[in-house]
Amino acid sequence: MNRLPDEYIVPLDRLIQNAIHWLVDEWRPLFQALRWPIARVLDGVSDGFEFLPFWVVILAFLALGWLIVNFRTGLLASGSFAAIAFLGLWDEAMISLSILVTAVVFCVLIGVPLGILSGRSDRFWAVLRPVLDIMQTTPSFVYLVPVVMLFGIGTVPGVIATIVFSMPPIIRLTNLGLRQVPADAVEAGEAFGATEWQALMRIRLPLALPSVMAGLNQTLLMAMVMSVIIAMIGAEGLGLTVLRGIGSLDVGLAGIGGIAIVLMAITLDRITQGLGQPGRIPADTSSSLWRRLRLRWHS
Repeated sequence: MNRLPDEYIVPLDRLIQNAIHWLVDEWRPLFQALRWPIARVLDGVSDGFEFLPFWVVILAFLALGWLIVNFRTGLLASGSFAAIAFLGLWDEAMISLSILVTAVVFCVLIGVPLGILSGRSDRFWAVLRPVLDIMQTTPSFVYLVPVVMLFGIGTVPGVIATIVFSMPPIIRLTNLGLRQVPADAVEAGEAFGATEWQALMRIRLPLALPSVMAGLNQTLLMAMVMSVIIAMIGAEGLGLTVLRGIGSLDVGLAGIGGIAIVLMAITLDRITQGLGQPGRIPADTSSSLWRRLRLRWHS
């Protein structure tokens, strides 16, 4: 065969395997500590959805879609979850929703501060950007290998893989939003005595909010994709329904699982898109803040 002799082949696979084993042996307490808060949040969210009757959740999504976007979106949201209930996949859908909520919460808690640091420091962004490039170009299935080795199998390791896979968009778009804030707005605020922290919280972040919300939307959709794939490592939810259908060649089971996933994805996409609409951002945190600062500056 037309290939290099074996003695010239770099044994990278063995090096990676040995490195993972070393991490597992030496840093197991750290990985268990990282797993603990995610497991607690997931358990709390799951218990909440399990406690609520299905009709309460459906009405809650009706109100959520109505208040955030419009009444038609509220009907779409409630109708989608009602359809999932009639498909007999309510419990699985609530598990998937719990995974999504938990993953997005941790993505926001970690990703937004990293995006803020990136937007405020070119040096930090220069270091973080190639890491995000690698994360976004790595196939989703590849994330499952180190997660299984470091955290085991099950729903909680699946949530960890979902968090890592879904985080880049919210970091990138938070950084982008902060860099696009008009310099005049910040200078006007500082001229009136705003500290760096006040300028960040009251001027930069409010003006960057549409971009941050777009990052939240993209993070949620990526988490939706990953929540299906993590069924391969034992995570429960709608993804496991699809996987069981494929494994048993039950096209009907896989089909209704896919339909439920699509309905949930469309609903959550519409609602999170509504959060980024200019009219949904309070006046004090919109571009009118910049205009008022400019008026005060010229007066």
